[in-house]
Amino acid sequence: MVAQQTPAPKQQGKITIKNATAHVGNGTVINNATIVINNGKIESIGQMDATAGIVIDATGKHVYPGFIAPAKSLGLIEVEAVRASDDQDEIGDMLPNIRSLIAYNAESKVVESMRPNGVLIGQIAPQGGTISGTSSIVQFDAWNWEDAAIKVDDGIHLHWPNTFRRGRWWAGEPRGFQPNKKYTENVSDITSYIATAKAFGSGKNLATNEAMKAMQGVFNGSKKVYVYADGEKEITDAITQLKESGIKEIVLVGGYEAYKVTPFLKRNNIMVLVQHTHNLPNKHDDDYDLPYKLPKLLVDAGLTVALQNSDASNFQTRNLPFYAGQLVGQGMDKEVALQLITGNSAKILGIDNMYGTLEAGKSATLFISEGDALDMRGNILSKAFIDGRDVSLETHQTELWKRYMDKYEGDKK
Repeated sequence: MVAQQTPAPKQQGKITIKNATAHVGNGTVINNATIVINNGKIESIGQMDATAGIVIDATGKHVYPGFIAPAKSLGLIEVEAVRASDDQDEIGDMLPNIRSLIAYNAESKVVESMRPNGVLIGQIAPQGGTISGTSSIVQFDAWNWEDAAIKVDDGIHLHWPNTFRRGRWWAGEPRGFQPNKKYTENVSDITSYIATAKAFGSGKNLATNEAMKAMQGVFNGSKKVYVYADGEKEITDAITQLKESGIKEIVLVGGYEAYKVTPFLKRNNIMVLVQHTHNLPNKHDDDYDLPYKLPKLLVDAGLTVALQNSDASNFQTRNLPFYAGQLVGQGMDKEVALQLITGNSAKILGIDNMYGTLEAGKSATLFISEGDALDMRGNILSKAFIDGRDVSLETHQTELWKRYMDKYEGDKK
């Protein structure tokens, strides 16, 4: 079995990337760009003459900010069929104090496999229950979770109840969807829990209850609430109830029917982590291509949108750039589509001061691609840097690919 690649050492000396096409991540493209990296940060970027330190000639190549994968359980689950490797879900229903970061496996082969496609940063989010726990944001080349952390305990993940549920045919219920008779009760449980947490925060015994303590950040704005909701009613109910409960920062995750309530979302300053595009319609009367065009509908409505794929397997997260590339086929400008996995993602996650775009003073977390990184044919990385460190692009999968390519090419001789 191939071992996890050793994390790259801290940057020593300057690195200059010359003659590249730089896709900044904010809608801007700089042709024939020069990027100077120093002490883990971008020292300068633009059309200029510089040859400091190690010089990389990127003529004909493209430079992108590292892609960001939000709301994923990467590093928390290795093999779904092996229970001992699955640490994404804890027992219980209201668990805001469960911290995904301390369970994050920096040596995960799944995490390692993200880098060759340019996915260099992720928000590690717990799953299951109603309040799943607290997420953190990490970079994908580290010895352990302490080294990986970019932003610790950034938000709480709340799964809003559905107004409809599938019939339990094994229990004698009709197949298909039917009204959830406990919807009002489920919502009341959530709002009561939030009200209790808010009241608890004004007391003197906060340190005695870790769950209540973990909730306090959502009231002072230091933590966001990532609310998972897809239906039109669920979306409006969730945001209305959370706003009335005093929660300051709300991000909608999923948002399948968000296009129906875009004025409401804009009025409430809600940003959206929309579900991945390679999907089937949820309902028989939906447009056949609704999942494919949904992000564009939200962007055209003036919302801040980023892509996530919480319903897809962790391995499919490596396809994040191709989900964005598919939006170009829906009429979205390519640089706008890029923002949905770079600049917009960083803004929604609250790390845009250092990540998400290629700008002087920000982290040198970027990569060089032989071609268009949003296209499977062009997404061929020759170099990747995380905080200026020259990271390995070798993985368990690339090792196996080389091994068997050698075998079968050798058989042809």
